[in-house]
Amino acid sequence: MTTKVEKTIEVNVPVSTAYNQWTQFEEFPRFMGGVEEVRQLDDKRMHWVAEIAGVKREWDAKILEQVPDRKVAWAATDGATNAGAVYFQPVDTDRTQVRLSLEYEPEGLVENAGDKLHIVEKRAEADLEKFKSYIEGRGVETGAWRGTIHEGRTLGTPGVEYAASSMGDDGKAGVSGTAFPADPADPRRNF
Repeated sequence: MTTKVEKTIEVNVPVSTAYNQWTQFEEFPRFMGGVEEVRQLDDKRMHWVAEIAGVKREWDAKILEQVPDRKVAWAATDGATNAGAVYFQPVDTDRTQVRLSLEYEPEGLVENAGDKLHIVEKRAEADLEKFKSYIEGRGVETGAWRGTIHEGRTLGTPGVEYAASSMGDDGKAGVSGTAFPADPADPRRNF
């Protein structure tokens, strides 16, 4: 069963600042809960290590489309099945709307239970809030990559069909030693 998440936030920085910061993928653990590491392998490929709903997952992802100040779209190529895009729209000269559109395939009992509790949706919303605090607190980006990537076509928002070759986790998923109960009232939940 595929799950889709759409979240939007406005950040009080120019569109180029918001976009430039988002292209610094290795900085994601600073504002994305559960993301332990993002290692940029080259201009188009990254390796992710994250804990999602108490399950440690790893996957490789490829940038399918990247348009400066407008969009970054990706799909997993190995490991956890996910795809999506982040869109950047100027509201005015010093304010930007950031819209995240994500599609993923929960696997196993723990992830499916977490999916029913909307854990990834809540995490995405919290991560956008953290991104807002991070970039507004800095006021400037930590770096930028202004290149353009088009995988031979202009995409809308890629869904998991773009990640079809990554169906399954190749044995890389496992319940984390710090997994938390699915009970939303449990104080150990961090979102």
